[in-house]
Amino acid sequence: MREGIWLKQVGLGGLILLGYSQAALADISVEGHYQGKNLIVQSPESEDGFGYCVNRVTVNGQVSSTSYQASAFQIDLTEFDINYGDAVLVVLEHEAGCKPKLLNPEVLLPASTFVLSEISCSPEGLLSWTTTGESGKLPYQIEQYKWNKWVVIGEVNGNGASGTNSYSFNVSPHSGENKIRVSQIDNSGKKRISKEVVFNCPTCPEPMMNQSNDGIVFQNNGKAVKTKYEIYDAYGNIVKKGMSSEVMFEKLKAGIYHVNYDNKYEKYIKK
Repeated sequence: MREGIWLKQVGLGGLILLGYSQAALADISVEGHYQGKNLIVQSPESEDGFGYCVNRVTVNGQVSSTSYQASAFQIDLTEFDINYGDAVLVVLEHEAGCKPKLLNPEVLLPASTFVLSEISCSPEGLLSWTTTGESGKLPYQIEQYKWNKWVVIGEVNGNGASGTNSYSFNVSPHSGENKIRVSQIDNSGKKRISKEVVFNCPTCPEPMMNQSNDGIVFQNNGKAVKTKYEIYDAYGNIVKKGMSSEVMFEKLKAGIYHVNYDNKYEKYIKK
């Protein structure tokens, strides 16, 4: 086994850089999925000053015809039998005394290309959606509109297949009208969002917040009601969150707090 193995996770999706070294040989590899773009490599001069650092490039085990005798070069992935979305493993073999650099490894990360075929949610909170046209495995974030903002409430891994993909997620609905959507963030850093699905939960009781200096209790018609909540201090720092019918404040300092719960937000003053 070669010594000095290192591993680094870069960006979104499954992009992994690996390296290992011996006395006179080193490899760098990048793994991802073909997105229609070529890799660019920066190759310094070799340690002895003769030629450049990289001496061999392979793509999925096949030797590339790219000319490596330059300070920078492109790896032309179109010369290989690779289709859009196919897995790609590129290995740079180089001298141990120098280190080439992949300038754009993110081009092997999947792009968000999903096409939403259908999305629905039952009154009990079972969210279902179907997509086509995915070009790589990217997670879907499930977002719920409450507390006057979109809140990420969960995540489901995408299948990445170009055909039909079906997904589901159990949402915890709040009282009244609920709005749900799914989204993805890919190598561009931009968020792609689905259309919203709107439904009502007739069986979800609407909690009210009863305050005391010791804490707060969520009730409906005098009965305790569990609800999701987030509590922030006056500086916007979250101090408590969870799902419960009561929250105790005995360990918190006196001051003003903001309480998000159900689909509401209120102020709490601890004396």
